[in-house]
Amino acid sequence: ISLERGHEYAAAIANAWVGGEPYKFNGNVPNDRLIDNLPNDCCVEVPVLATRNQLEPIRVGALPPQCAMLTGMSAQIEMMTVEGCLSGDPRLIYQAVAHDPLTASVLSLAEIKKMVAEMLKKNQKHLPTFKKIDL
Repeated sequence: ISLERGHEYAAAIANAWVGGEPYKFNGNVPNDRLIDNLPNDCCVEVPVLATRNQLEPIRVGALPPQCAMLTGMSAQIEMMTVEGCLSGDPRLIYQAVAHDPLTASVLSLAEIKKMVAEMLKKNQKHLPTFKKIDL
């Protein structure tokens, strides 16, 4: 059995948190003006510095336009999905999935609508905010 440290972040982050050597890693955090051209309320992956009792996300600035366009669209789709879940509006879920470029590349709008309806119906007991599931 090898007792060498693996490449997982957790041990190094915990060590830095209790006062050990600072550790820099990529982490998912709320975009609080870390990436200029993405929505501030989305989640972004940026460099993070772990030090004693602190996790400090590092500001990245603006992404190249082609990256910001695709990433921003994904963030908007995720935000629309969350809004649909919180409001119980199945149409928002359908619209979000229909705008996803990967889904739209393999399914027609009719197939997407059917898929979303099936997913919502099969999971209705776990979706208390949805009064009706019909699209």
